[in-house]
Amino acid sequence: MKRTTMLIAPLIVFMLGASLGYAEQPPFPCHANPNANQDMAAVAARGDIASLPAPLQNQIVRIAGRPHSQLPTQAFAEADAASQLFQYYLLDTSGFEPNVFTTIFPGVNDHAQLTATGANCGLPTIGTVRVVLEPKPGLPTDPNNPRAFIDVFTDISGLFVINNESGWYEGWMIHDLAVAPVNATPRRDGHAQFGAILSADAALLKRMGNGNNVPGNMFTIDGNSVHLPAPSDHFPDRQSNVVPIYVSMGTYNALQQSDTHPYWEFNYLGTDWVHPLYELPFTGGFPDDFDQAPDAFRDGEIGRIQSIIPGSGPRGVDNSPVLFGDNPTLPRDPDKFDGDVDSQREFRYRNIPSGLAHEVFLDVYERLASFEPWNHNLQRRLFDAYAAEVARVDSDGDGVISAVEGDIDTSSDGFPDNTRLFLPATAFNRFAVTREINDGFIAPRFSPSTQAWVLSGTRVPVNPAVSASAGRDADDR
Repeated sequence: MKRTTMLIAPLIVFMLGASLGYAEQPPFPCHANPNANQDMAAVAARGDIASLPAPLQNQIVRIAGRPHSQLPTQAFAEADAASQLFQYYLLDTSGFEPNVFTTIFPGVNDHAQLTATGANCGLPTIGTVRVVLEPKPGLPTDPNNPRAFIDVFTDISGLFVINNESGWYEGWMIHDLAVAPVNATPRRDGHAQFGAILSADAALLKRMGNGNNVPGNMFTIDGNSVHLPAPSDHFPDRQSNVVPIYVSMGTYNALQQSDTHPYWEFNYLGTDWVHPLYELPFTGGFPDDFDQAPDAFRDGEIGRIQSIIPGSGPRGVDNSPVLFGDNPTLPRDPDKFDGDVDSQREFRYRNIPSGLAHEVFLDVYERLASFEPWNHNLQRRLFDAYAAEVARVDSDGDGVISAVEGDIDTSSDGFPDNTRLFLPATAFNRFAVTREINDGFIAPRFSPSTQAWVLSGTRVPVNPAVSASAGRDADDR
């Protein structure tokens, strides 16, 4: 056995050399990884890496060869069968407008260190995101099913540690709003059915811009062809015209060698949930009207409204801080989602399920005839839609979707359960990493602009899925 292992290791290093060229090391005066070949071979041979698609495997091995505090995260199985990789994202800094976190600008930061990228004497900042399904007994093995349990492993090389103002990095899976299908039968109140638009809505959308907004296409705020974030963007006058829904993949910092390795669970138990959408007009990247550039900074509105006390926003329920604030005798615990006694489950959520956020955005952007047709102010439409859609699920009228109300098995709004309220992991076509600051918001900084982005990538589906774990998690709940 030892003889076989000794023969395999050099072979792996040789194969890596053929695909990657060399172990990528920082230039002088930064210090190389003296164990690069050994680290690359060890990671390439690992059971959670060996079966991965070549582009993903090569990027992970590339990270292993660089200077690091720890190797890319080992993925353990949480069921009798191996976890299954069904999609991934390759991250870099090239897919969005350069900003002060990623780029040197003469006269602005050319005599100061880059505060996010630029580590290891300028090695490009790169990352990978592995999205795997846990084939647990009794749970779906189809990643398109919102009831499936999913793990997300992120490995990044080249992010500086953040030392000040309680700052952090945050990963986000992004779903870009599509034009909804037409259902000609409205609700009793004239509103479109869940997940759909009316014929009158479709007619108005089709007349926008160059006619892009027809059912099945990615929605654009101006009706013109899709413009995803690009390096040629210029804040605030040239921005992406799509409508993103951000689901957090958790917050993190970097390690000593400027690498970071976050782990996150994606499921309906509180993680496939979205920040309070009414925060958006006050993050710095949101326009007041459809035809305006982002103007919160210009208008002095950044931070004007907070969501620290949960509720349904400026046009919804305003709750008492005594009842809904962070009680020191019973601190808010968003992870206290599941339990046998409903009264012990968390009731002060600030977030809402991702599919409900999607429904809010249909009201705001696509139901121009069936939701407040008289209202053309984007900010007001957002506030009204948020309050209205939360109310459909909020059975006790407190403006908050509690753990019980938001449980996937709870019935609401005439539906037998809440499956519709959750977007599946496969619906998230993009991934971004942002540099955050302690501003009190859950929404991404400067959202939906890319002014706080430090990395991004697009979804790569893997079908059929491949094995992506080795060994067994000691606590595979």
